[in-house]
Amino acid sequence: MAVDILAIAAHRDDVELTCAGTLIRAVDQGRAVGILDLTAGETGTRGSAAIRGEEAAKAAAIIGARERMNLGLPDAGVANTDATRKKLVEAIRHFAPRVVILPFPVGRHPDHRITSELGRDACFLAGLTRYPADGTPHRPFKILYALAYREDPVKPTLVVDISAQFDRKMAAIRCYASQFDGATTAGELFPTGQDLYRLVETQSAHYGSLVRARFGEPFFTHETVLVDDVATLGAQSM
Repeated sequence: MAVDILAIAAHRDDVELTCAGTLIRAVDQGRAVGILDLTAGETGTRGSAAIRGEEAAKAAAIIGARERMNLGLPDAGVANTDATRKKLVEAIRHFAPRVVILPFPVGRHPDHRITSELGRDACFLAGLTRYPADGTPHRPFKILYALAYREDPVKPTLVVDISAQFDRKMAAIRCYASQFDGATTAGELFPTGQDLYRLVETQSAHYGSLVRARFGEPFFTHETVLVDDVATLGAQSM
């Protein structure tokens, strides 16, 4: 069940908010994508784990994910331990992705911060031949950190133009009616007086404007991005 891109998130709906447009665009381009949620969301204020599971399945179908897996870690209790690293290593080996998308290492919710660290550690360990976990050793080539909704002064390394995918991104987000209908904030999104759906549109339009597009999703990498041909660089300078 190898995929080109695997999005790893703490909760069902995190992927939809931060990188669904990028995943949909990848599917449009013929890529295979997977989603791995670490928890079922059982401690969420709204809805229930069962309802969120149904919503997640509908959203995954809209995105076009080849597979969506849930690791079953405790919601609001994700920890970077030997046991959780092993479980995540086995999942990474199962998906065998070239690219992994993780939450940004800084976040309000502890699960988001720890998922980022846990995910990076597991990506490395998954490539160790003698690491004691099931599956064929595999180390992802690239890690991207989803930068959406950050308020700290972190400039995106890159922005993906999701203008053609934005309506489907919103359709995937709207699958989570138990979480978002009538909401004005969620996860890393602070309230602005707008309903959440309008807030996502506003934020996505901002990121798109950074690359001269209608809508975009931002990402960060620790390493410098390699460019093959400077003559084809996008986003007009002047």
